[in-house]
Amino acid sequence: MSDEENYGRWVAMPRSVSQVTEFEDCPYKAFLKRVKRVVPRPAGWSTHGIAFHTAAEKFELGSREMTAEQVVEVFQDEYSKGINRDLGEVNDPDLWMRANKGDGADDIEERFRKGSEQTRRYVEYVQDQAPVLWYVNGKPAIELYFMADFGGVKVRGYIDQVLKNKDDTNRVRDLKTGSTKSKFQLWVYEMALNQLYPDQEATNGDWYLAKEHRPTRPVKLADADQDEITQRIVSMDAAVKGGDFPARPGFLCRFCDVSYACSFFRS
Repeated sequence: MSDEENYGRWVAMPRSVSQVTEFEDCPYKAFLKRVKRVVPRPAGWSTHGIAFHTAAEKFELGSREMTAEQVVEVFQDEYSKGINRDLGEVNDPDLWMRANKGDGADDIEERFRKGSEQTRRYVEYVQDQAPVLWYVNGKPAIELYFMADFGGVKVRGYIDQVLKNKDDTNRVRDLKTGSTKSKFQLWVYEMALNQLYPDQEATNGDWYLAKEHRPTRPVKLADADQDEITQRIVSMDAAVKGGDFPARPGFLCRFCDVSYACSFFRS
């Protein structure tokens, strides 16, 4: 497709939390990905996160009846498939994105080991703490899709989990294999749920941190400035439609997966 066609599709599509935060970090990065269609460099952390989510999802949707060994096997299979796919695209792991020093092959091997342990510990956490899932139309709220309206802008996404609080209100939960956390993300999810299910109030959210094998303290929706959150989404949408994509070179360049194609890259 041409740049013009890619841009037209981007303008017309619903927004998401990841679109908004990526655009706020650097509009030009978003432009390279969505209009120029620059292929991001592979990253072991991405495959690590996807494989962990897939394993947790299968465990939860299977009524938590799988053994820890079975869930770990799901992680390992998904991780291996993802890594092999990416190696087919970029066969030198040293050219991949990675968070730590050392070579790419070591990073891939270490994430396999850590991810397997994190998956095992997640199963043990659930078996010990028994967090109660919310059910929608008879199904557990796992990877729950939503499409909601924020100031006239459609926003869509998938919520990893929705749990029941002790007071029978709802809590959104995002599973994290990394350390990056965004209250904005949780608040958008909570606001979206309250639009779509007004009789099932979502009052807070948290993250399950796989690195620490535990959930965080809840983030309360009552602490959010909902008008400001909506305005962030509206402003991003307006900037996309206005064709405004300035580069913001700086610290975040070192974590940019399309920096190799950026003339503004700052090492």
